[in-house]
Amino acid sequence: MSPDFITHLLLQYRYWILVPLSLAEGPVVAFVAGTLAALGYFNMYFLAALFFVRDVGLDGVYYAIGHFGARTAFVRRMLVKIGVTQDHLEKVRVVWEKRPFATMFIGKLSYGIASAFIVVAGTVKMPLGKFFKYGSIVAVLQYGTLLLIAYFLGASLGASITKFIENVQSAIASAAIAIS
Repeated sequence: MSPDFITHLLLQYRYWILVPLSLAEGPVVAFVAGTLAALGYFNMYFLAALFFVRDVGLDGVYYAIGHFGARTAFVRRMLVKIGVTQDHLEKVRVVWEKRPFATMFIGKLSYGIASAFIVVAGTVKMPLGKFFKYGSIVAVLQYGTLLLIAYFLGASLGASITKFIENVQSAIASAAIAIS
């Protein structure tokens, strides 16, 4: 396979490649995709919709894990990960009820343990409407900021980022040829 063919495949299927990458690592992929959007590789509106749906969808999954599986070993591990024991759950419930936006904001921006915060919200049975309301607001703030900063970074770097992308594509193509 020639490097031109690999580059053509990457460009042709870039949106399909982006979806699984976003599920694996949302904020980093959002930043990279926003930078590439400034160069015309992605549509910013599509990126905003993709990362919003991804974030709210995963939040719903984690909420359901906490809500329906509160007594499972998996949820207990998630709770221990952020230091919440059964004794703490009542205090956590009060925090989620008194300050839902602040708790959601801090929880979702806590890199590495955000999923555990969301599981706790399900475990303490936070009302679903309130959960999605505040989760959506935080998702718009988080990914909107990431995409805008990345877009302006990509626009300011311009031609130098294009050269960097070409070098990365050449390295990937060389690695693919060496492996095959």
